[in-house]
Amino acid sequence: MPGLISIDECEQLTTEHVHDLYRKHVSRSQVSLMTSFGFGRELVERAEGAWLWTRSGRRILDFTGGVGVLNHGHNHPRILAARRRFQERQRMEVHKTYFSPYVAALGHNLAQLLPGDLNMSFFPNSGAEAVEGAVKLAYKYHQGRRQRVLRADIAFHGKLLGSGSLTGARQTFQFPGIPGVGVFPYGDLDGVRKAVAAARNAKGGCDVYAILIEPFSASTMTACSEEFLRGLRELCDAHDIVLIFDEIYTGWGKTGSLFYFMRYPGLIPDIVTTSKSFGGGKSSISAYIAREPVFRKAYDNLTDSLMHSTSTTYYGFGEETATAIEAVNIAVEDDYPRRAREIERILAPGLDRVRKANPGTVAEVRGSGALYGVFLDGGPKILDLAAKLAPVGLARDPNFRIKLITCAVIDALYRDHGIYAYYTLNGANPLVAAPPLVVEPQDVEYFLDSLDQTLAQGMVRLLTRFVREKVTPRWPAAS
Repeated sequence: MPGLISIDECEQLTTEHVHDLYRKHVSRSQVSLMTSFGFGRELVERAEGAWLWTRSGRRILDFTGGVGVLNHGHNHPRILAARRRFQERQRMEVHKTYFSPYVAALGHNLAQLLPGDLNMSFFPNSGAEAVEGAVKLAYKYHQGRRQRVLRADIAFHGKLLGSGSLTGARQTFQFPGIPGVGVFPYGDLDGVRKAVAAARNAKGGCDVYAILIEPFSASTMTACSEEFLRGLRELCDAHDIVLIFDEIYTGWGKTGSLFYFMRYPGLIPDIVTTSKSFGGGKSSISAYIAREPVFRKAYDNLTDSLMHSTSTTYYGFGEETATAIEAVNIAVEDDYPRRAREIERILAPGLDRVRKANPGTVAEVRGSGALYGVFLDGGPKILDLAAKLAPVGLARDPNFRIKLITCAVIDALYRDHGIYAYYTLNGANPLVAAPPLVVEPQDVEYFLDSLDQTLAQGMVRLLTRFVREKVTPRWPAAS
């Protein structure tokens, strides 16, 4: 028999053994990269709410919000109870031809919460799948007669071949993707109009089948104006273009409204996508929800009725949909949008104070609700120092100096204050302040005080320490 590792043995693995197994079976470069930070050298023993406890006994404030997944925090008791109930009653997980009461109920709940006739839902696994499903629906709506899809220049919609081609983040390697992708400047209505006008078919008609936009870009901390979003709706109506809002990160209260677009009454996309906290921090589940006329024109016939649903193996996976039902109910009953606004009342002025106290380091702060970005700079002197200290090869990345500065702050927050933070991989790579919506006010204050104390050390000291102690021996050279 091969030497298989049991669950009991897995839970006893040392950090060094885990690193070694990653090097052998997952990614050597990932180990080199993540062990540059303190959190890459520790294992988490347990997690609850906004807190982590490491095997070494440290208590860590998780201010990442699970990169959008943990609105409910770690191991929310109601989420755990819903999953135990499903398991203990031995409910059926998945079957392609039995109807699921969980899928039915979840679809109903989404239709109750979303405006207008957004009432037809599909439940794949990941956000990228939801995006691709939404674009596929838009293409089918036009029966393949249109060949162009438009996305914003700063868009982030996933990393699969299809969703990756709809993402604007700079890639070190270019993969093939969806054909006919056009780009417009984020938030620029005239730019969208020009892109639509330029996309004409052989008969002179509009060739755009979908426009995909994040009303709030969580990777760049940039928001579309109400004027832009309403203008986009009018443009799509005029040309029968399917309008898709990507709310995968920002859904379920994160920015202070249930979905970001819902702060504007009467604004309704043709399709909205959601994922991340939709699964309560426990389930890998996503959804796209379409307006009824759009869905029915595309799929509501006997020939095509299974084209998007039961052909997907894990569609409506039982425990995942049961978990999502509970996660949505918690977000509504505990008023997560209000919680995000209450966090913002502490976080926004606090970050502004930090900016004013560190004018040579913090260039800008912006965000909404419980999702803010701190844009670090440090001026030419610090940027030049970062370039000199960078390992050979990595300095070719035009954003690497900012990344290195931000990483130095993230590492110091973790090592000196027990705060787990991250930075976005898109745009100007801000340090992200995005706590779970269950975080306590005093924990937000602790983050703000710790960030202020960290920056007060001075970027020269932070950067030099990080590079000498963390980066140089471990960070892989760029290829």
